[in-house]
Amino acid sequence: MESRLKTRTINYLFSLGFLAAGCMTSPPQQPGWERPAAASPHPSADSKQNRPVEQQDIRLAGAAVQETVSSSQLQSLKELTADALTQEVLARNPTLVQMTAAWNAATARFPQATSLEDPMYAATLAPGSIGSNNVAFGYRLELSQKLPFPGKRQLRGLNALAEASAAGHDVDDTRLQLVEAAKNAFYDYFLVDRALEVNDEGLRLLKEFRENANSRLKANLVPQQDVLQADVEIGRQRERQLSLERMKQVAIARINTLMNLPTGSPLPPPPKEIKLAGGVPEVAQLQAWAVANRPDLQAQADRIAAEQASLALACRERLPDFEVSAAYDAFWQPPQQALSPQIGLKMNVPIRASRRRGAIAEAQARIAQRQAELDHQVAQVNLQVAEAFQQVRESEKIVQLYNESILPAARENVRAALTAYAASKVPGLSAIEAQRNLVSLRDRYFESIADFYRRLATLERAIGGQLTR
Repeated sequence: MESRLKTRTINYLFSLGFLAAGCMTSPPQQPGWERPAAASPHPSADSKQNRPVEQQDIRLAGAAVQETVSSSQLQSLKELTADALTQEVLARNPTLVQMTAAWNAATARFPQATSLEDPMYAATLAPGSIGSNNVAFGYRLELSQKLPFPGKRQLRGLNALAEASAAGHDVDDTRLQLVEAAKNAFYDYFLVDRALEVNDEGLRLLKEFRENANSRLKANLVPQQDVLQADVEIGRQRERQLSLERMKQVAIARINTLMNLPTGSPLPPPPKEIKLAGGVPEVAQLQAWAVANRPDLQAQADRIAAEQASLALACRERLPDFEVSAAYDAFWQPPQQALSPQIGLKMNVPIRASRRRGAIAEAQARIAQRQAELDHQVAQVNLQVAEAFQQVRESEKIVQLYNESILPAARENVRAALTAYAASKVPGLSAIEAQRNLVSLRDRYFESIADFYRRLATLERAIGGQLTR
């Protein structure tokens, strides 16, 4: 009976080791086991069942991506707007998903940082006592747990929480960047569409001028140069039309890329006209908003808090950690068997002062580094706000100038040139030049409107949020 008891005890002790080793390996995959398919951020209607990834899935990737086009909310719009595009970009762009995953990963560090270490189990055998007729079977079982000095786990948790908060502000900063990129792409799309309309209008006027010049040439009222010059200008406008059509396709591809859609997906047309939005606050108020609301500044402040927690933890490392244990020692032989149950306490002796002073100095230097970075960022933010504010004001004044004086004068110049040409008072080149200037100025007018809103998007990015006007 005693021999069987010894054998069972040995088998039990060693089975614990094998069990721990078995947990380190993955279970073998059975032939019928399937890896669950990853959830798509934009699942189609028929993708309701998980299935293993096959080789033919790669060939069907284009069709699968094409199915996601129908899920875009923009397809139901008659006219594309900046707000609708911004919402769709925020809902579909994978960069935001990436940064959110990084935030979740940083948040998951908190329970790891504040958790105790796993308890340790130890087993010791005396091989010479196995089967001995002189001594009882000798073994020792021990269970121990490390305990850091009170306050250390809390400081590690504060460090993890501050880093997680910084990652959360990084998500907000990414969202601001996507909003700015979406608005810039939208106004590029608007601008090239207006440029195509202006180009078509210029072509129509040039064709009318050529017909008029050709009729007057047959009546020997104008030289042939007027007709030839009109042909040259028509060729230039057609060349420009090719460039604009290429720019429009690039603008569409850019918008679709921001929405994580195929580059050739159709888009609603942009609006024909966009009114200027005024009412931008003064620069001092904008700078105050920026310092209070910019996510990157808040993220930097969180990182300073994390370094301060690291400094407090480095100071607390001067205090010892403990390890408590409970054991049953069967090495004791009769009549001392009453001494077999045991409890113990261990602690480290923190006498390596130079190492701990170095850790404290490192933490202090990192705080100084982070603080200097924050001061530099605040100065740069104030500069960005001031620069963006002046650019918005400049664009606003330029648009007003075109509306009030430049475009009316250019249109009147074209009418006067055509009237004078019909009366044979000026050569055809003067009329063509007047039309060319009008086309160029209308292009510049729409470009000024697009510049205003692109600069306004930059200003909103600089202050950390949308302006309420």
